[in-house]
Amino acid sequence: MPLEEIADRAGVGIATLYRRFPTREDLIAASFERKLTEYAEAVEEALRAPDAWSGFCGYVQRVCAMQAADRGLRDVLTMTFPAGAALERQRRKAYRDFAMLVRRAQAEGRLRRDFVPEDLVVLLMANAGVVQGTRDAAPGAWKRFAALMIEAFRADRAGPLPEPPTRRQIYRAMQRLVRT
Repeated sequence: MPLEEIADRAGVGIATLYRRFPTREDLIAASFERKLTEYAEAVEEALRAPDAWSGFCGYVQRVCAMQAADRGLRDVLTMTFPAGAALERQRRKAYRDFAMLVRRAQAEGRLRRDFVPEDLVVLLMANAGVVQGTRDAAPGAWKRFAALMIEAFRADRAGPLPEPPTRRQIYRAMQRLVRT
């Protein structure tokens, strides 16, 4: 949507919009600040679960549900905000906390040893596609997808996997939406 139309819908002039949000990325970051805070809080809550595996499962289900509930958030969870420094810090903290949750669930022997935090980004990218593709015909299909993925992450069901994408590759993939 053109920024002029956004300004018009907000009832402000384009100059006012540009003063407050110099770039499209600034506007996107501001629009999703509350949701990204909720995303970061979800992993903090998962770390407080009675055991790491239940925290991990609850977290995966919660962030997939967040994507399903909010059309705009569907992709925002898998992109970076180079212009939104505060949001990037928050996203990075959520990443570090999730990595800690992963290590704990692996130490418990419940999460497969070869799961890496970047696998969550891949899962969220796939979930975004499921939500988009089934929204009208089967709006709850994402729940089954998330459950299937959780089952695939169990240590007792672990079979060999291809190498995961690197952190750098995932970060580059997350930058894709900002450039468009």
